[in-house]
Amino acid sequence: MRSLHFSKHSPETEAGLTRRQFVTGIGAGLSAAAGLMGLGYPALAATNPIAMQPKVLAGDQLSLNIGYQKVNFTGKERIATTINGSLPAPTLRWKEGDRVRIKVSNQLAHDSSIHWHGLILPTEMDGVPGFSFDGIKPGQSFDYEFPLLQNGTYWYHSHSGYQEQTGMYGAIIIDPKDNDPVAYDRDYVVQLSDWSDEAPEKVFAKLKKKSHYYNFQERTAVDLLRDIRDKGVAKTFQDRAMWNQMRMSDRDIADVTGYTYTFLMNGITPEPGWAGLFKRGEKIRLRFINAAAMTIFDIRIPGLKMTVVASDGQYVEPVTVDELRIGVAETYDVIVGPSDNQAYTVFAQTIDRSGYARGTLTPDLSLKADVPDMDPTPVLGHRDMGMGTHAHHMHGMHDQHAMHNANTNIMTNTEAMDHSAHSKHQHHHQTITPAGIVSNPKIIHLPSEFGPQVDMRAEAPVNGLNDPGIGLRDHMRLYGRKVLTYADLHNLYSTVDKRDPEREIQLHLTGNMSRYMWSMNGIPFADAEPLILKYGERVRIVLVNDTMMTHPIHLHGMWSELETGVPEKIPRKHTVIVQPGSTISYLVTADAIGRWAYHCHLMYHMMGMFREVRVVKA
Repeated sequence: MRSLHFSKHSPETEAGLTRRQFVTGIGAGLSAAAGLMGLGYPALAATNPIAMQPKVLAGDQLSLNIGYQKVNFTGKERIATTINGSLPAPTLRWKEGDRVRIKVSNQLAHDSSIHWHGLILPTEMDGVPGFSFDGIKPGQSFDYEFPLLQNGTYWYHSHSGYQEQTGMYGAIIIDPKDNDPVAYDRDYVVQLSDWSDEAPEKVFAKLKKKSHYYNFQERTAVDLLRDIRDKGVAKTFQDRAMWNQMRMSDRDIADVTGYTYTFLMNGITPEPGWAGLFKRGEKIRLRFINAAAMTIFDIRIPGLKMTVVASDGQYVEPVTVDELRIGVAETYDVIVGPSDNQAYTVFAQTIDRSGYARGTLTPDLSLKADVPDMDPTPVLGHRDMGMGTHAHHMHGMHDQHAMHNANTNIMTNTEAMDHSAHSKHQHHHQTITPAGIVSNPKIIHLPSEFGPQVDMRAEAPVNGLNDPGIGLRDHMRLYGRKVLTYADLHNLYSTVDKRDPEREIQLHLTGNMSRYMWSMNGIPFADAEPLILKYGERVRIVLVNDTMMTHPIHLHGMWSELETGVPEKIPRKHTVIVQPGSTISYLVTADAIGRWAYHCHLMYHMMGMFREVRVVKA
């Protein structure tokens, strides 16, 4: 496997960090004073929601130190990976147009790195070991230096081992060089994350042995009796037979759940919860960042509407909602305006309803708001299996006709690029939907999707643009809550690159859940060839989710311009959720020469569901 991101060692979460590992770290050039590593400090714990706000660092010359830090979120002391002894890491506040230099020192016993998530910068500054640089060795430093070409809300995290899961993440705010189009009186970062007292290697090992190890919301006898009452015996047992044949569960919403995770808001556990002060009548800007390793959150503030003004750092036309889903690595800026002198709960429940993170907006710390009940556990259906109105290929069943079509009519991504570049006749006859228009692509499965790496394929997926997502689809009817969808997002400014795409690339998000293997087009990263883009070309990427899990897909170095049906106002994102059994499309302008990572941002999926994107001169 290529040398990239993952390491056999990340002992940072272990309370039993061995003496040999600790001494080795010092021997590699770490400070001999344990206090400088954070180990001499009291354990960080969520005890004072105001005092626990991450420190803000500003200026164009900064120093960040990666080290070990004791933490205690559950009553058990553990060791986290932190930056400047803080979890989350310090918030970095910069100004658009400036050029920043950040000296990052590694005081760990293992290699480390920082990736500046969503920032457009030179490939050698992107911070992905094995692609853009060699990583930061123990006891050594690396100077990141790049111009700030954008404004908005972003974040930064380790791209080495499992360090992101063990606490190494922080917020970035880049203020606009001109007037901010959003008016507000108060500004808060609300960073969501998931913490486990278990070492991430152990979590992954358990998933490999038993993919539903952490799922304690499986069907029960009560569910069976209810289904028989509602659907009848024959239909109930037909459905059960289908799921059993596929070796899948209709409650398989999240791999890692509240059974092991404690969900944090700005590093604070639900009890006591984070708190943000306001004065009645103020407009408050909340910058939501999902810095979790594996958890997708659904956010609402009972009693307050949220006006979404930015997505992934880019301004959008304001849209008012009651609730929104935020995928791992996404960011949303919202404006709320409390008109009453009362407290409000900022409630972020997990997609599988196994837990939540919580905060409070309040004019007085003595005022508290009720914590709402979590919504019912979602149940997967035919739509999430990519069945549409057609039959579904069950586990182990191969469609020979589809394989024939795949063998004769489709090429690898590299071949497709070469073909469209060199065969003008074929390119002339290609039917490519204009930029920004939602297309309905023909779904073709590659031969590589038939084998042990893949246990299901979406044969009739629907476009996920108007889909609020599993567990949210009936919220307007049931609760009167409007939920944000991608179709609601329209860029505040005109589309920069108005060209139509020159070609389309169809990529399938694939996996074998029972074996816990993840891939693209049925090929894991270790066996995959790079995806080659020509510098300056305009490409449409169509993602097809052949699995029944939600995947947040992140492209480094370039914008993913989401096609929402309004060509003049195409929103730019760095991370895009792909719903189960659905498709989504976006445009990419290949304007950044170099090697770039392209992957699912769920940490335990990433090592397989990963590609290198290589932008080369034509």
